[in-house]
Amino acid sequence: MLAHVWGLMARPNREWKAIKEERETLTHLYAHHVLLLAAIPVVASYIGTTQVGWSLGGGTQIKLGYLDALGAGIVFYLTILAAVYVVGKVIRYMAKRYPKPPSQSQCIIFAGYIATPMFLSGIVAIYPLVWLCLLAGVIGLCYTAFLLYIGIPSFLNISEKEGFIVSITTLGVGVLVLEALLGMTVLLWGYGERIILSILS
Repeated sequence: MLAHVWGLMARPNREWKAIKEERETLTHLYAHHVLLLAAIPVVASYIGTTQVGWSLGGGTQIKLGYLDALGAGIVFYLTILAAVYVVGKVIRYMAKRYPKPPSQSQCIIFAGYIATPMFLSGIVAIYPLVWLCLLAGVIGLCYTAFLLYIGIPSFLNISEKEGFIVSITTLGVGVLVLEALLGMTVLLWGYGERIILSILS
C-alpha cells in the first residue's frame, strides 16, 4: 500500500502501469488502501477538534467533546468510503461509451487510487485552521485531477483527447461530491452551530 502511495505522488505514470498490471481486487483495495488512508482525515479531524479546536484565525477556538467528535468521525468516515464508490460508479458510467469497458469493481479501484492525494491532504485537520484546511484541500484536489488526467487514458484504453473529456466529467462530479463532503463535515463536526453560538454570545 505504501509503495503505491509513494509511487502515485512521486512517479504517477510508472505507478499507473504497475497498478494496471496487478489486477487488484476491490476487497484488497479497500482493506489495504482506502480503509487506511480514509482514516487520515477522520483521525486528524478528531484530534484537531477535541484537542486544538476549530479556528478562523482570530483566536477563538471551538472544541468538541470526545463523544460528539467520535460520532461525527464515524459518519464522516463512512461518507468518505461512499464518495469513493460514487466516483467509481461515475467512471464506470463514462466507460460504457468505449469498447471493452472495465468492470465496476475496476472503476471503483481506480477511484480509490485517484483519491489518494485527497486522503493525504486531510492530515492538516490535526491543526484545524479553516484557511489551512481549504488550502490543503485545493492542493489535494489539483493533484487528484492530475492523477485522473494521466491515468484515465491507459485505464480505459482511449486517446488522451477522449481521456480529457472523461477526466473533466469525472472531476466535475468529484468536485460536487467533495463540496457535499465539506459541507457535511462542517455540520458533522458541529462547527457551523458553534460559530453561530459564539457570534451571538
